[in-house]
Amino acid sequence: QVQLVESGGGLVQPGGSLRPSCAASRIIFRIYTMGWYRQAPGKQRELVATITSSGSTNYADPVKGRFTISRDNAKNTVYLQMSSLEPEDTAVYYCNSDLRGYVSWGQGTQVTVSS
Repeated sequence: QVQLVESGGGLVQPGGSLRPSCAASRIIFRIYTMGWYRQAPGKQRELVATITSSGSTNYADPVKGRFTISRDNAKNTVYLQMSSLEPEDTAVYYCNSDLRGYVSWGQGTQVTVSS
């Protein structure tokens, strides 16, 4: 069973930065598409960014130019560098692994952007 463990969330002021990470185990990490999603209170979970096994990336429009997804296959870890954070980015951020429709989720890490 795939295991995904997020860390690195927290409280940050508007304009600040955070870099959550997601460590994966029990999978051949390098062949999976990895992603970050988020869910704000009262809203549906939404895509933030994905990165394929070959390193191709995709971003949701609200985070383009501010967030960067990356992966380290040697460490079985995917990162989300978040910059220029806004209060609207406040949410629980979830890591996701996807291999041809076989999807797993982490437990999430809270990101709060507030002054």
